Amino acid sequence: MDAKRLSEIADDLFSKKFPLNSLWQEIGDNLYPERADFTMHRPLGSDFAAVTMTSYPIMCRRDLGNSFSTMLRPVARPWFHVGRKYQESEDTETKQILQHFETVQRRAMYDPGALFTRATKEGDHDFAGFGQCVISAELNKRRDGLLYRAWHLRDCAWQENEEGQIGFFARKWKASANTLVRTFEGKGPIHEKILTAASKTPFEEFEYLHIVCDAEMYDDNARNRPRWSIWWDKSHGQLVEAVPIWGRHYIVPRWQTVSSSQYAYSPATVCALPDARLIQAMTYTLLEAGEKATSPPMIATKDTIRSDVALYAGGITWVDNEYDERLGDALRPISQDFRGFNFGLEMNRDTRAMIHKAFFLDALTLPQRAPEMTAYEVSQRVQEYIRNALPIFEPMEMEYNAALCDETFELLWRNGAFGDPRSWPKTLRGAEIEFNFESPLHDAIEQQKGQIYTEGNKLVAEAVSLDPSAKFVPKAEVALRDALMGIGVPAKWLNSEADVEAMKKQQQQQEAAQQTLAAMEQGSNVAKNLGQSGMMNDVVGQ
Repeated sequence: MDAKRLSEIADDLFSKKFPLNSLWQEIGDNLYPERADFTMHRPLGSDFAAVTMTSYPIMCRRDLGNSFSTMLRPVARPWFHVGRKYQESEDTETKQILQHFETVQRRAMYDPGALFTRATKEGDHDFAGFGQCVISAELNKRRDGLLYRAWHLRDCAWQENEEGQIGFFARKWKASANTLVRTFEGKGPIHEKILTAASKTPFEEFEYLHIVCDAEMYDDNARNRPRWSIWWDKSHGQLVEAVPIWGRHYIVPRWQTVSSSQYAYSPATVCALPDARLIQAMTYTLLEAGEKATSPPMIATKDTIRSDVALYAGGITWVDNEYDERLGDALRPISQDFRGFNFGLEMNRDTRAMIHKAFFLDALTLPQRAPEMTAYEVSQRVQEYIRNALPIFEPMEMEYNAALCDETFELLWRNGAFGDPRSWPKTLRGAEIEFNFESPLHDAIEQQKGQIYTEGNKLVAEAVSLDPSAKFVPKAEVALRDALMGIGVPAKWLNSEADVEAMKKQQQQQEAAQQTLAAMEQGSNVAKNLGQSGMMNDVVGQ
């Protein structure tokens, strides 16, 4: 297929996606008003939440979105670790090189010009609200650093390939003529209308289309690269640039998918959306009832009230002085029944609790350890926390963090950030790299190793008291290394396996030398004692 045909496929995907944009607009209106511009245009200065009666659903979505970075990508500590795929453990030398890779990658990701924190913050809230987000990872214009950007889901469409991976991705981009000229000058043909606008009306906008697709979809030589990056000028119907690429360029984390759609959904908003609509209507009714209770509607006798009814503090309402009060008050509040008000408040609290639970906020709190709790009770609470937290952390780590780290590592490696691969240890040459992540979930799992190690030592000690040969059952060194790594001891604090073996041999040699000296000393003493005994015998014989 040529670029024109690929652009037609993209247009078809966008047209089929329009009903989904309507759903996302509804979700945005109720849960994420800052992003509620899928089917409408928000002018600058719009009040995002003007039509809402309560901010509680919006706050719950905000708290879930904020918790992703706090718990899975904390800036204050390293949250990812580089390792070899299918390797349960590494020797210390390899581990130290991998930790060097980790340091280089972390420094590149958190460089201020990379905009990593900004992009992932926007992506986190899209992920919480709509179940997916779109983040691009590339080199910056100077090619001396990384650049991350989050893109609006409204402007993106994609299709899965035969293996369930995103094999075709399209993004609409409206940019000013000035920006387009700076971006594509020297890379491909720029339409003369855009060049003219860049000099006369530089902020006039034109629409481009960016397509990233599998290499087989575009009719050109991909030079063994797996994908194409294609820019198409939609405003003028011409190809701007087509470049084969190694990476994916766009990372599209998807929370929960169904087999009939390439688009995901957020299990939090699926549950919370009905209650979000309900609580808005309920809050409006309660506010109206509360207003009626504090400022009730009035009944006035006709031709008796001589002025406007003044219900404000210090107000005076004039009544005809000829009116006979025995006929009833000239002005009185309408009798109302507010017995259902407390029931409404209770329903409101229940709905808030359901929204809070729908956004998993009850499952994100680590179990507290009380002083009187036994180790068994603590472990059971940790296991319960792990079971409750898995639906949140598992897709985030695999679809989101791992995809970001893999794409970043690929960019850095192919551009020489990790040095010459020929200088790497043999164990890393040609090895597949994978990432392991730190989170409250993994902390809970890894920290159990230290507890298991302590409990295991107690069991071994009890067994040894009954049978001394039981001390040969555990692999003490392996267990200790796993326990130390589990509690977060850095690899550079530990001696390598080779160093430990060398120390063992040195100690054995020293012990053997000491035993030899002891034996020689003992033999010398025996000879001396025998000599003295012979001399005594001679004296006795004389």
